[in-house]
Amino acid sequence: MPRKKTSRSARPSQSSPRALKASRRSKKKPDDKAANRHILVIGFSFVLCMALAVSTILYTMVSQKHLWSGNSALNSLIRDSVQYRTIAGVRGEILDRSNQPIARQTIAYTITANFDTRTEEEKKEDEQLRAYQRQNVLEQAKEDGRTSQVEAALKVADEQNVDDYIENPAQAAAAIKTVLGDMVDEDELLQLLEDGQANGKAQIELGTGTKRISKDEKEKLEAMNIPGLSFVETVKREYPITPFSSNMIGFAAYSDESGRITGKSGLEKAMESYLGGEDGLEQYRATKLNQELPGSKQVLQEASNGENVKLTIDSSLQQTIEDNLRQTMEQSKATAAWCLVMDPETGKILGWGSYPTFDQNTHLVIPSYTDKISESSLEPGSVIKPIYYAMAIDAGVYPYNEYYRAGEFHYVVDEYTGKITRVSADTPTEYPVIMDALGTDYGTLTYADGLAHSSNIALCELLSNYLTKDTVQRYLDAFELFEATDIPFLNEVTGVSNNNTATDYLSSGFGQASSMTILELCKAYTAIFNDGIMMKPYVVDSIIDPLTNETIQKFNPEPVGTPIKADTAHQTIDLMRHVMDDGMTGERFRIDGVDMALKTGTGEIYNEATGTYDKTNYTSTVLAAAPADDPKVLVCYGMQGPDYLSYSADPFKNIMSAALKAQNVNTGTDQSVTEPHQEWTTAQMPSLVSHSLDYATQSLSDKSVNTVVIGNGDTIVSQFPDPGTTINSNDNVLLLTNGPERKMPDMIGWTRKDITAFWQLTGIAISADGYGRVNWQSIEAQTPLQDDTVIEVKLE
Repeated sequence: MPRKKTSRSARPSQSSPRALKASRRSKKKPDDKAANRHILVIGFSFVLCMALAVSTILYTMVSQKHLWSGNSALNSLIRDSVQYRTIAGVRGEILDRSNQPIARQTIAYTITANFDTRTEEEKKEDEQLRAYQRQNVLEQAKEDGRTSQVEAALKVADEQNVDDYIENPAQAAAAIKTVLGDMVDEDELLQLLEDGQANGKAQIELGTGTKRISKDEKEKLEAMNIPGLSFVETVKREYPITPFSSNMIGFAAYSDESGRITGKSGLEKAMESYLGGEDGLEQYRATKLNQELPGSKQVLQEASNGENVKLTIDSSLQQTIEDNLRQTMEQSKATAAWCLVMDPETGKILGWGSYPTFDQNTHLVIPSYTDKISESSLEPGSVIKPIYYAMAIDAGVYPYNEYYRAGEFHYVVDEYTGKITRVSADTPTEYPVIMDALGTDYGTLTYADGLAHSSNIALCELLSNYLTKDTVQRYLDAFELFEATDIPFLNEVTGVSNNNTATDYLSSGFGQASSMTILELCKAYTAIFNDGIMMKPYVVDSIIDPLTNETIQKFNPEPVGTPIKADTAHQTIDLMRHVMDDGMTGERFRIDGVDMALKTGTGEIYNEATGTYDKTNYTSTVLAAAPADDPKVLVCYGMQGPDYLSYSADPFKNIMSAALKAQNVNTGTDQSVTEPHQEWTTAQMPSLVSHSLDYATQSLSDKSVNTVVIGNGDTIVSQFPDPGTTINSNDNVLLLTNGPERKMPDMIGWTRKDITAFWQLTGIAISADGYGRVNWQSIEAQTPLQDDTVIEVKLE
């Protein structure tokens, strides 16, 4: 019987362990040798590759060529050095009081002309560069899904542009002249273009008038498709409204040396530390086409922008001043003209004009670098007389209701005491006779009429018989005349006091012999128009952070003295009102419905070269404040020229009307306790004491005033203003009744005079901080008040 076969897997092994191991070794040995050989091959190949790679790298580093192709290893389109770029700090803006820009930094363009100086090899390289740039554009367009549009645009560009270089210098010069006009000289442009072409220049700038042109001018030139013209983007200082107090604000311009805009004159120069930004610096890698390589930019120093400077100037008023000074120069054939508008309660400058002036955007022709307001002193003429009247009133020596003889003033001087004595015309004297203007004899006058007629003899009488030289000097010092006003940031000169001789002492009283600036004069007049308190003039309101719009520094009203008493100021204003009466010197300057205090003046001009006074040119000045009862604006307008007798009053009237509007006086837009009245009116304050409240209300109903009733009574026991006083639309009229219950009024918009009147009527104390009008009160309106209550208010 045959044996049954058994599967190998089922049959147990009969071999010994040693035999089994030997068997396994004998079977595995051929496979291990093959694996080892494979590892050796791989290792050798890796070492060989590494050697080749290192060799290639070393070869490329040394030769800057690829080992196999022999081509340059450097991309010719990539610059081989780090590029540095300035991050420009933006110059701060100058703003008017309403935050309207009057000076700002804008983008501008400088014209360059390009000439073809390339070799054939360079032309071929340019083609490569264009192709490279084109490819980049197409790839980006593909990513953005705009391939078809971009391809169409590139096709048009290819048809229009191959090589853009100047071919016809005459054509280019004529085209530039067409757009830029008087800014450029066509012959000079042509010469520059021809020289650049002949001398093998690749690119040139075209000089005066072609640097920092506007975007509009650039676009007009581009539309003309002039071959070879290109534009380099830069920055410039722009003045949206110009002339705009050009000498005071000045101008800033781009400096090629510093690579930034810097102030050259006026506030632009004086406030460089505030306005000027600081440039930063960054580094990057770029192609030869100046395309920045992504991820290569690194900021080394951050740029910082300049701060904004806010002025107290009102743009609308300033434009009126500019227009009317221009008219003055033309119509009166004046050689100079000026106007200063101030708020006498605060010292804020609302408008400032000096002519001749200049365009701040071009500043190519500057007829005068001297500002007529602060940098030029003059003998003011009769406009100074009210200040001397105020001296006599305040010193208690003014001759009320007395008369003097006008005409001519002959005098002698005591050699021991210096006493000036008027003598008859036939008395021998070594001193020159003093006469009224044009030799006019007004006869016998009161001193009030003497001021209204602008009589020089009235001043001679006051100075020789009532005021002493020491008294006059004391008041001149108190008014700080012939001293710098210390107005922040502006240049100023000071006038010269000349009282050494008797003749000069008398002459100074009617505005000759001694000189002063318009700014000095107006500062002194703030005392007359502000209850005796003299205010320091200022034109910079605040410094503002341009990013956060937060105020960094604030300039506030600053009283600098009280040269006269409040009652003296009021009396002087009444005398100045009389100047505009019929037949008086200020009659033609009246404005219907406007209550003004005014004085005119004509001054002779001393010629130092000849040592004599000019007999052709004179200074003519009008100084006024309105409303006279509570002045909100002071206007000083004047000119220098031959037309001192018949010059038009319209420019002054236009400026005064605009100034009142700027201060919301004649438009009724001031904040007040009642709805403002829109029409400008004046009236006489009636006597209301002892009358019923109903009667008082009815009496005031047609006066367009704001009536403030104090107390819950039915009979008027005291009033403000006094009976017979001139009141104006939107004035506050305070009526104290016999009722004991008193409530806090809404004082927002009240003047210092209003709050003082409330204090005097009620006996309730008020602590006031600041100058101008109330913009905050510590007690809410309609809150009951006690006799010992102290009210706090802030004015601005």
